[in-house]
Amino acid sequence: MLRNISRAALRTHKTHRPPWNHHHHQKEAVPISPPISQSSSLNHLAFFSAKSKSKQKTAGNNKKGNNQNDNNKKGNDQKPKEKPPKPASSSDDPSSSPAAVVFDERASRARLLATDEKNPSLDLGPKGRALFTSATTLSQLSRKDAGTYFNFSVEGLKAALPEGLPAGMEKEFDESMRNALLVRQSFLDLRDNFRRVVDPTLQSSSDKGVSAKKQIVLDGLVSCGKSIVLAMLVQWAREEGWLVFYVPRGREWTHGGFFYKNPDTGLYDTPLQAENALRDFVKYNESYLKQLPCQIFDPVPLGESAGLGKKKGDQLVPVPEGSSLYDLVQMGINDTHAAVGAIVRLRKELSLVKDVPVLFAIDQYNNWFTFSEYEEPITMRASRPIHARELAMVNAFRSMMHDNMMIGAFSHSTAVGKLRQFLPDVPADARVNLPRYTLDEAATVSHYYVRQRLINREAFSEESWKKIYYISNGNGAEMRGLAPLIQ
Repeated sequence: MLRNISRAALRTHKTHRPPWNHHHHQKEAVPISPPISQSSSLNHLAFFSAKSKSKQKTAGNNKKGNNQNDNNKKGNDQKPKEKPPKPASSSDDPSSSPAAVVFDERASRARLLATDEKNPSLDLGPKGRALFTSATTLSQLSRKDAGTYFNFSVEGLKAALPEGLPAGMEKEFDESMRNALLVRQSFLDLRDNFRRVVDPTLQSSSDKGVSAKKQIVLDGLVSCGKSIVLAMLVQWAREEGWLVFYVPRGREWTHGGFFYKNPDTGLYDTPLQAENALRDFVKYNESYLKQLPCQIFDPVPLGESAGLGKKKGDQLVPVPEGSSLYDLVQMGINDTHAAVGAIVRLRKELSLVKDVPVLFAIDQYNNWFTFSEYEEPITMRASRPIHARELAMVNAFRSMMHDNMMIGAFSHSTAVGKLRQFLPDVPADARVNLPRYTLDEAATVSHYYVRQRLINREAFSEESWKKIYYISNGNGAEMRGLAPLIQ
């Protein structure tokens, strides 16, 4: 009886096998996982492929290691076969890399140029004319020096232009391996123009009937030398004892950093740019600023600082009587909350200075007449670009409708687009076009590159240098790039 009950219970609890798990050729069915889709199977394999390979590799290495240990145990006196030495390729030699070749060429050229310095007969330009001027300062240059090269000292340049040199000037110095620039008639005209503004008695016979301009916008084609001419003008003015507010990179005033809308002015403040501009201004002009007293004693308003927001308490900083312009600049440097207010006040103070000539020199000036990098959110998904005139710093320094001396150079390499002929806040006759190299200037430049071994002297001819002049259309940077191709 009990035996029958047990057999019935076993038949009732027998494991159910699905039809897809039936193996008719096997006595016992082995339970396996149900089938999965092709894609999930591939994913499963891809996910574990790296691990499985590493496991197999590890197992293989362990197996090899065990075999090797067994072989070592069997006979330690058997030496492993040595691989033949790999032949050295030319690519493995660091001296054959392009950088090393260029370095060797420059080093060799530098040695030859040092030897050439002892041979003054090489310092000849077109038609046997002297290639270098004997003038030692930019103030000594006369119209007779036009078309010659002026030698600069690195120390003098860094001292006169601590804000930084233009990229084109640094490139010219590097590739020619000499700190010299061509004295162009356009530079002499600009220099003499501002000379006559300060001292009208310096009017020459050739300048009769030509009135001096206090405000100039320097325009011209790409790589015609606008930034270099402006930098030379700034150095000359500082050598003359002028107070120069020089901005070598005007684009930086409209790009990057922190910005916010000041509710008191309705303009956008950029405190980081303001602090950097004040630091640059004080580098060369510290001694002048300490001697010039403040003439406006209204408190300087505070704003926000990058990442810190507004200060608690009073939002005005008093300007004590007896303060100098140096104290005003230091106020903005030491406290970024006051940086924008200090530089806007500085612009007003500089317009009142009468003891020393003041010149505002702005490179990349065209960036102040187009849209900035900043945008104002309008909705959750929309924003509007902020124009440069809406920035407090640009708004304070952009206008030329005043009685101060000011020159702004356009920079078409920054690609802000073509601006209209007549600009707002700029006199109608302020624009001056700087030409590219003339044929005579190109002849001098080509002879200079021969002197500096940028052009092969044996292959140099009038036909060859005229070819690169006409191909480049007088573009200075392109002429310098094509010069080594004369072989």
